[in-house]
Amino acid sequence: MRELYSTKAVFDQVLRQAQTSQAGHIKQVTLALGELSELDQTAIRDHWRALTKDTLLERAKLHFRLITAEVQCMSCFKKYHPENRTIHCPHCGSFGAKILSGEEFHVESIEADDE
Repeated sequence: MRELYSTKAVFDQVLRQAQTSQAGHIKQVTLALGELSELDQTAIRDHWRALTKDTLLERAKLHFRLITAEVQCMSCFKKYHPENRTIHCPHCGSFGAKILSGEEFHVESIEADDE
């Protein structure tokens, strides 16, 4: 369900931008997706196909740029990649960490033909 809501928000944003810029046909939409976002790419693609059917965006290809997770330990302040989604500092053993990246989900780019 979260994927449907998120995909609908992206669809609305891209459609609005395509209409206001008077772009021809939208060829490609690239989404930034953080590895901690818990959104499923396959579900997003399925919802995208359903939402774009018979619209200006029907032929738009959906691409993803995966953003690697990075956290910072709140004890030793070292940055690291959380293994298996576990926030456990490999440097000092602490469990307290601040997420620096990896939760993103947004439109990164829209490519259009000027036809």
